[in-house]
Amino acid sequence: MTLAGFLFLMLIAAVCGTIGQSLAGYSVGGCVTSIVVGFIGAFIGRWIGGQLGLPEPLSVSFGGESFPVLWSIIGSALFVAILALITRRRAF
Repeated sequence: MTLAGFLFLMLIAAVCGTIGQSLAGYSVGGCVTSIVVGFIGAFIGRWIGGQLGLPEPLSVSFGGESFPVLWSIIGSALFVAILALITRRRAF
């Protein structure tokens, strides 16, 4: 993979992570955190899609690498929602 391909995948992961955080209604950090959330969301989303037997409807391929955009957004939203449930302060 070239440097340009890696940077492109990081940009896509950042956008997917940001959208996932927006859907969950909870932000866990800045740009680097959005990239990490996007990649974790891709792993979670691809695993869920595989377990349910669902296809990858929206996938970006660049430099021989494929990135599941829709599954990344769904997985990011689930991951951030779980983080929000664990870390959010509760008022009594």
